[in-house]
Amino acid sequence: MRLALRFVIPLAIALGAMAYVVVPLVDELTLRWFVRDLDIRSKLVASAVQEPLVELLTDKVRDKVRLQRTQAFFTRILRDERLFAAGFCDANGVSVYRATTLPADVVCGPASGPHEEWSRVIQHPSGPLHVASSPIVSDGQRFGELLIVHDMSFIERRSADTKKYLVYLFAAIGGVIALITVIIAELSWRGWMSGIKALIRGQSLALPADPKVRELRPIAQDLERMVRELEAERRMRDESQISWAPESLRRILREDLNGDEIMIVSNREPYIHVRREGGIEVRRPASGLVTALEPVMRACSGTWIAHGSGDADRDTVDAHDRVAVPPENPAYRIRRVWLGKEEEAGYYYGFANEGLWPLCHIAHTRPVFRASDWEHYRAVNRRFAQAVVDESRTDNPIVLVQDYHFALLPRMIRERLPRATIITFWHIPWPNPEAFGVCPWRNELLDGLLGSSILGFHTQFHCNNFLDTVDRTLEARVDRESSSIHYGGDPTEVRRYPISIEWPPEALAGQAPVAECRAEVRRQLGLGPHVMLGVGVDRLDYTKGILERFAAIERLFELEPDWVGRFAFLQVAAPSRGSIEEYQSLDARVRAAAQRINARFGAPGYEPIALRIEHHDAQRVYACYRAADLCFVSSLHDGMNLVAKEYVAAHDDERGVLILSQFTGAARELSEALIVNPYDTEQCAAALRLALAMPPDEQRERMRSMRSLIQEFNVYRWAGRMLLDAARMRNRRRVAGSREAPRVVGLRRA
Repeated sequence: MRLALRFVIPLAIALGAMAYVVVPLVDELTLRWFVRDLDIRSKLVASAVQEPLVELLTDKVRDKVRLQRTQAFFTRILRDERLFAAGFCDANGVSVYRATTLPADVVCGPASGPHEEWSRVIQHPSGPLHVASSPIVSDGQRFGELLIVHDMSFIERRSADTKKYLVYLFAAIGGVIALITVIIAELSWRGWMSGIKALIRGQSLALPADPKVRELRPIAQDLERMVRELEAERRMRDESQISWAPESLRRILREDLNGDEIMIVSNREPYIHVRREGGIEVRRPASGLVTALEPVMRACSGTWIAHGSGDADRDTVDAHDRVAVPPENPAYRIRRVWLGKEEEAGYYYGFANEGLWPLCHIAHTRPVFRASDWEHYRAVNRRFAQAVVDESRTDNPIVLVQDYHFALLPRMIRERLPRATIITFWHIPWPNPEAFGVCPWRNELLDGLLGSSILGFHTQFHCNNFLDTVDRTLEARVDRESSSIHYGGDPTEVRRYPISIEWPPEALAGQAPVAECRAEVRRQLGLGPHVMLGVGVDRLDYTKGILERFAAIERLFELEPDWVGRFAFLQVAAPSRGSIEEYQSLDARVRAAAQRINARFGAPGYEPIALRIEHHDAQRVYACYRAADLCFVSSLHDGMNLVAKEYVAAHDDERGVLILSQFTGAARELSEALIVNPYDTEQCAAALRLALAMPPDEQRERMRSMRSLIQEFNVYRWAGRMLLDAARMRNRRRVAGSREAPRVVGLRRA
């Protein structure tokens, strides 16, 4: 019924508007037609009465007798039901006869003027009247002027009937059109719905000759993806929880992926075994990638293939280089790949971190590309591809390739396992085509990445940059509408997957209340309870903007000396890539900047910048987060930056202020943070001042909104969306395979 009304109501409105316009036009045309008919009728009456009237006027009788005969003549004429009145004027303009019904304003014309036929419509209390004047002429002699008045009331009656018939006509036409339209629409809608349902079920997609499929093909891909995502999310979401949880991922693996095998490949391992005096210690590395992916693997129970970099890693693996983790409650296993010092120097420190890292971050550090580094990069990627093949129990695993260390790996896996579903996630930014064109092996890197089934980035901006780069570099078909690239084999879908953190964070479980964390951290730093504390947690990397952060703090003290002694900043910087010259230089400059600011503004018992260049485990980092009044993330360029989300998650008291660089992916999500340009020292100093003076109510509103977003869009949702896309692709491949089987049989029979 609603569908029918969608057609009938607009049609009724349109026909009503047409009738509103057409009826007055028809009324006017009808009046013109009748006036013209009355003009002709008046002429006919005048022509008919002219001869007998002339005989009366020329009859040689007394004037009184002539007048009586003339009046009797006109009385007979007026017996016509349509004649309202009549009159006659002689040649001198004197009224010889005038019917009693003749309107007073209808008079004889002047005797000296031209005597031509005329007619007009006048308004009378009884209704409109048609008045016509015709000269009476015989043998060239003019005898006078005949006035004939017709009653036009019958025209009004006929006009009203015409309007009524027009309304009935439009109503009938509208009813017929509406009926036909509804029937056709209903039949078409049923056909479209059956076609769409078939597409969603994966039917008829391989039958291009089907006209129904041809009509629906432009929307089939988007519609199928949308319906599958919505239905899967609804089914996978735990009804008792607001956000995604580990059980959601397990349910996807069980129901959508039928328990298919999951493997993660990354350079960094989630657990490192190192030797200490008391024995072997297990360490969690300071890495955003590990922070995000480790909870996912605990939920999925797969295999994590990584470089074994710990000095005690070989002592803890079995004969197949595997170790079960986490140590306290094993949920998955690590397969370690061993690299020599020269390989690690060329592949990791050389091509990956002296070449690709500065190239993609555009942090004004010149990338360095060496042919020897490239050879090691290719060799290590081949080594990891072989490890994937060795660890795969089937020929169609789901492989999650992580980051810029393995740009060649997807193609290498595809060559060995053609049926594998390969999801590559690029954790750092993707530059514009001009910047990426600097790389001497750009074509090989793009070819390797396009071996992926799905290629993910943090933001749509980075997706667009990648599409532009492929479009300008390779002979590939880039479909921007579906965000996919066709290059050789199966298409590669380019998708946006904003990464996040575990909710609630595991490290938050054993934390002391916020008040205790504040007191303890201040005691460790030698600060009084009245001193406000800011925190920064980063790897010691030139892309993190640590020097720019220190410059903003220094500028704050210059502009508002009252904050000296009342504000301190704790900078936790994990050592990173110390063998690279640029990182060695950064270490020295960061230390020198902190010393200079402390010497300028410090005092006994007060250190404005507490620089801690050392590894902190998750428990210590979260204690620092909870103790801090603000967190300053000043990355010069970043993929997402999970420190910002960790700080927000740590503040279950809904207090604290986040200052966030506009060049992080997180800035597109955490809009309630104070967004700054880290290159603008004045703006950053102003943001620090605003954060330190922000009222508790405003802090609570901002923090509550950001916490709600992170809770909803947590790391399980990030991983779940990728796995759901993988399930969709695998299901489509299975349907296509089952469709082709009968065709092969048919060909053999033929």
